[in-house]
Amino acid sequence: MSTNNHPTSFDSVLDLARLPWFRVQGGNRLVLAEGAAEEIGPVVDSHTHLAMGFLRRLGIDLHRETPATAYYLPLTLPVDLELYSNQNLDTAAMFAMKADVSVLGLTAQGMRNTHTAPNLLRDMDALGIVRSVVLPFDLPLGARNADAVLEATERYPELVPFGSVHPYDRDIERRLDAQRSAGAKGIKLHPNGQFIAPDHPRTVHLCGRCGARGLPVLFHCGPVGIEPEAARRRCQVSRYEQAIAEHPETTFVLGHSGALQHDTAIGFAERYENTYFELSCLGLGALREVIEAVPSDRLLYGTDWPFYHQALTLARVLIATEGDAELRRAILHDNAVALFGLDH
Repeated sequence: MSTNNHPTSFDSVLDLARLPWFRVQGGNRLVLAEGAAEEIGPVVDSHTHLAMGFLRRLGIDLHRETPATAYYLPLTLPVDLELYSNQNLDTAAMFAMKADVSVLGLTAQGMRNTHTAPNLLRDMDALGIVRSVVLPFDLPLGARNADAVLEATERYPELVPFGSVHPYDRDIERRLDAQRSAGAKGIKLHPNGQFIAPDHPRTVHLCGRCGARGLPVLFHCGPVGIEPEAARRRCQVSRYEQAIAEHPETTFVLGHSGALQHDTAIGFAERYENTYFELSCLGLGALREVIEAVPSDRLLYGTDWPFYHQALTLARVLIATEGDAELRRAILHDNAVALFGLDH
């Protein structure tokens, strides 16, 4: 992997244009530099979201394009690629993000109004991203975000929908079958947002039901340092092992590769061939460690859009894989195409 001396600290997201793969267009849009698309090749983003609602029906038009996307990490804030991505948020941005994903999640207000399919597609086009996996998650009651995602993505072949079934849903078998029939390529589970631990018996059972249907499970995996203490306890990486070990028939994608406990998560790579590692949000040093430890055919590029601009993880992967075109292609494209059964 590359040891080139690229900068890793930037005055803003737009300042990533100091790297050879990016440039600023129109003063406020980060796009690929001339010739970069040919060097990088097509990209698949395995970790994005559209706006979600909770406790009541989603009131946001997921098909509406707005002039700009309001990322939870604003384009104007300084960025250090060595940090876990949320560590780049200042106090004001952190407060705004938490408000938008909690209290404002009960309304049709806030930055969430810009987290729509056309806005995601616009950002993808700027960076050569040909497909994005869209991840919802549901609570046992209230809004059905999975249904909203499956319905919205029917219009956009570039978007690859996942489903979501809460372990406490009354009829998980029926919901899994319905979502698979509607086009879901896997199931998202989020121990923090869904308020249930990965080693809870109902979660472990659900993982087995997913595997029986050929549906990969993409877990939010690991603590990220900004969640409440109870959520942090639920997200300890050691608590994911039971489901992985008990269900070798199920493919598990570890979102964020264990996050702040990536060093623990990579121990799963050797023990369990049914684990994939998705790289969104990892600091550059941690990302290098995951790439070194995990078989190259089980690594996936992801971004956590709209929390962060898709260029943040792309920049880290490009730096880490410079000089190894085969590894870069596997991470950015081929592994996701194979895992999710995509046509390109």
